[in-house]
Amino acid sequence: MKQMIEKQGQGIITESKLRSVYDRPSDLAVAKQLNRLDTYCRHFIKLSPFVLLATTDHQGRIDVSPRGDAPGFVHAVDDRTLHLPDRRGNNRLDSLTNIVQTSNVGLLFMIPGFMECLRVNGAAQIRQDSSLIARAEVQGKKPTSVILISVQEAFFQCGKALARSRLWDPHTQVDRNVMPGLGRILKEQTSEQPVSHSQGDADDDLINEAYRNQLY
Repeated sequence: MKQMIEKQGQGIITESKLRSVYDRPSDLAVAKQLNRLDTYCRHFIKLSPFVLLATTDHQGRIDVSPRGDAPGFVHAVDDRTLHLPDRRGNNRLDSLTNIVQTSNVGLLFMIPGFMECLRVNGAAQIRQDSSLIARAEVQGKKPTSVILISVQEAFFQCGKALARSRLWDPHTQVDRNVMPGLGRILKEQTSEQPVSHSQGDADDDLINEAYRNQLY
């Protein structure tokens, strides 16, 4: 990949070159990085119903997976430990496989209405301790496993990205009907034959039913 970028003549492939084209970070931007979760980090996590989980495999390939539940579903056990229940999903196990291979994780916590995010990086392991599983039970359903994260870095991200995107502004919400439903999309992506309206609608109905009744 680096050789390809070099041939194109426009790529930045060294950190020294990268640093030369950007301004130095402010002292505060550097100093804000913690090696633990302080009171503010833990409070933010307690309020957060949504986190993006980034993982890498042994070849350096990256995956990002959304995780969501009631606020505080990620439990801050102490200032260096998080528990993230692995709720019902599609069983591809992309994130969990990567964790088994490298343990590297990055998390981006978000709170509806907040412009700021919380970034947490660390090492993860997959646990099935009965006490951890029991604590994560919701509506009588227990997760198959809990991701235990040992925190190595934590810091707040300013709200410029969310301000620019107007992510929480109700006036920017996009009508879902501008695209087909996920059922139809997946049917067309995986079928060699044309997909009828009835076939697409049927798959949309199955997915919507899962959203209503198969979250846990």
